Amino acid sequence: MVHWGEASLLQVELLAFLNSPGEISSRIATFDWDATSIGPIKSWPESLKAIIGFIVRSPVPLVLLWGEDGVMIYNDAYAVFAHGFEKLGMKVREGWPEVADFNDNVLKIGLAGGTLSYIDQELTLTRSGKSEPVWMNLDYSPVLDDSGVPAGVMAIVVETTAKVMADRRSADEQARQQRLLAQMPGFVGVVSGPDHVYQYVNDAYVRISERQNFVGRKFREVFSDLEGQAFAPLLDQAYSTGETFVARNMEIRLHGSVEAQWIDFVFEPVRDQAGSVTGVFIGGYEVTEAQRATAALRESEARLRALNADLERQVIERTQARGRTWQVTPDLMGALNSEGFFETSNPAWQTILGWTEEEVASMSIFDLLHPDDVERTRERFALTQHGQPAIRFPNRYRCKDGGYRWISWVGVPEDGMVYCTGRDITEVRLAEEELGLAQEALRQAQKMEAVGQLTGGIAHDFNNLLMGISGSLELLERHIADGRTDRIARYIDAAQTSSRRAASLTQRLLAFSRRQTLDPKPVDVNRLMGGMEELLRRTVGPAIAMEVVDAGGLWLVEVDAPQLESALLNLVINARDAMPDGGRITIETANKWLDARGAKERDLPPGQYISLCVTDTGTGMTQDVIDRAFDPFYTTKPLGQGTGLGLSMIHGFVRQSGGQVRIYSEEGEGTTMCLYLPRFVGELSDIQDGDVSAADAGHGETVLVIDDEQAVRMLVTDVLELAGYRVLEADDGPSGLKILHSAARVDLLITDVGLPGGFNGRQVADSARVSRPGLKVLFITGYAENAVVGNGHLDPGMAVMTKPFTITDLGVRVTEMLESQEAGLEG
Repeated sequence: MVHWGEASLLQVELLAFLNSPGEISSRIATFDWDATSIGPIKSWPESLKAIIGFIVRSPVPLVLLWGEDGVMIYNDAYAVFAHGFEKLGMKVREGWPEVADFNDNVLKIGLAGGTLSYIDQELTLTRSGKSEPVWMNLDYSPVLDDSGVPAGVMAIVVETTAKVMADRRSADEQARQQRLLAQMPGFVGVVSGPDHVYQYVNDAYVRISERQNFVGRKFREVFSDLEGQAFAPLLDQAYSTGETFVARNMEIRLHGSVEAQWIDFVFEPVRDQAGSVTGVFIGGYEVTEAQRATAALRESEARLRALNADLERQVIERTQARGRTWQVTPDLMGALNSEGFFETSNPAWQTILGWTEEEVASMSIFDLLHPDDVERTRERFALTQHGQPAIRFPNRYRCKDGGYRWISWVGVPEDGMVYCTGRDITEVRLAEEELGLAQEALRQAQKMEAVGQLTGGIAHDFNNLLMGISGSLELLERHIADGRTDRIARYIDAAQTSSRRAASLTQRLLAFSRRQTLDPKPVDVNRLMGGMEELLRRTVGPAIAMEVVDAGGLWLVEVDAPQLESALLNLVINARDAMPDGGRITIETANKWLDARGAKERDLPPGQYISLCVTDTGTGMTQDVIDRAFDPFYTTKPLGQGTGLGLSMIHGFVRQSGGQVRIYSEEGEGTTMCLYLPRFVGELSDIQDGDVSAADAGHGETVLVIDDEQAVRMLVTDVLELAGYRVLEADDGPSGLKILHSAARVDLLITDVGLPGGFNGRQVADSARVSRPGLKVLFITGYAENAVVGNGHLDPGMAVMTKPFTITDLGVRVTEMLESQEAGLEG
């Protein structure tokens, strides 16, 4: 509440609209408004006083942005959100500089009479000196002055950060739980409501129930064949009473089968926060085989128990021998004692493994097992001695001829014995192995098909380019021999054009393979887009509308700017070509915080990224096209209108830069191509490219050129000598090091990276810098040595050029490096 003290009656009347509890009223009353564009309180219009009186009394966080400057006047609740009162009376651009562009748009819309509303809007704000992502519900409305014209904007600001993070944690936890449920060996399902509508089932539920399409359907609809069995009524009972129902060895007959199955299951009511039952959790296991084995063994036990204990072994043998199943079954059967010996065994042992009953009884099971299976079988056998049955336990038993066969066992302990049934699954195992080999062969065939497609495309394009170069040089040679000069310039231009196209194709292939030599620097993507906007609009033409949406406060990235420009141009051209009848292209940037889930969806490490997305309203892509979009030489464009390397080049460049490319498309609805690039924390460089003229010449500086290709070394040497430099030459690493370790003057080292003689170019440069710390180094490289030179991260005073390069570019780079050295010496 405002404390008036001995203020005059006039002052009291002036400030009456501020008479409310809270600290903000006193602060507004005592603030120096003369220093703002609003002016003193006594000059405020009644409309302004009225809205401020409403704001200061509201418990909801409210802020008024008054005038074109958006001068901030807010209440105590907003002060809690803003972490203080420091922003009172400030222009909103100065109060929240990190979201200046966002608030500029708010003022523009609001002062024009419009409204804005955002739900869970993410912005990065600096509060109490700390920059952090914040989520908010924002509602903006215009405020009219006394003449009825919008003079300000009122914002309702409700922070939802805690809710958003809680929702994300809840979604992550729900996904984690579903992954765990999906991996469970037993069947799991969840139904909701009194009609028991399925919300979730795992793979085991689908497999055991022998049917599909559960979610959204009722239990009685899915399991109509269970009508008359007890399951649906028991489910009704669990839902209506809220009591858990547990069943053991319950018989179930699916699809009206005469053959019964058995399951263990539980119906567990699911409750909401108020304790009301909203659904039922269904979980359990199929125990058919165990039930049948137990029933058979218990029947045998009942017969055995009626006989004299002293004749137990003989009675077991006579009883089992009389059983037809014992004699004719293809499965191994027997009674295993606590020492690991089969006291009885049926004829299938000799049929499958070759051992007679006497031989089986004379050997421990651990003598018959494959060495790799002994320990885990010993552990499982120990559990049976504590009453736990073994179900579908596989291991390998040695045959009499020395081979091994896979046996899947069911063993049920009873009265000190384990009654066992074993099924030969060797053929199944072999079939699984053959399937694995066939799948691997298929993968290899697909890989070779891709390699064949790649090499075929390269051969086709390079043969055309080589024809242009070799044919031009041959005609040039004939004309010179004949003394004719009329067409020499034409042939030289044709050869140079073909060589430049070959270099461009090489760079595209290297980008696809992620082995191109990049020159990454800090880049403001918004600024880069702004510099390209006019070019992009001319490229798409008048029939297509193009909108550029710059994110406010966009983070920097560290990439090769020309490669990013090429990628953006390529995406816009693809979007244009997808809309032959016109449409709309939207280019948009944004800051992205990727948590573990979001990063996994994009195959990236969690962290901060910027996204650059190009969206069109064109024909869209089928899933098959999306799956192959990044394959080299794959294109959906008509013959002659695309190389099929554009997207593969973009994918390779972005992946090499630590990012990812994602395609979001629906056939007939359009496509969004998004590049995700990691955030760079630092400042933009003030050095601008192109400040050095190619016409600048040397002044007698000494350059050492090391290259094992005599033709390349000759061309570089001639260019440098013509430019006024003194040149030393070496054809391998050791001879170059000999010069560098001598007293000879060397101002600049130009070296190939892949050199013979045991030292590559990077090793030569590092060794030379031990005795010549300030030595400038220019690497000239093909593709394979990119990792050697540092993947674009070079020490100060080092630079790299990728072959092939023009003579002009080489001259500019040499002059640039030597002049930067002189500037450093003068400084």
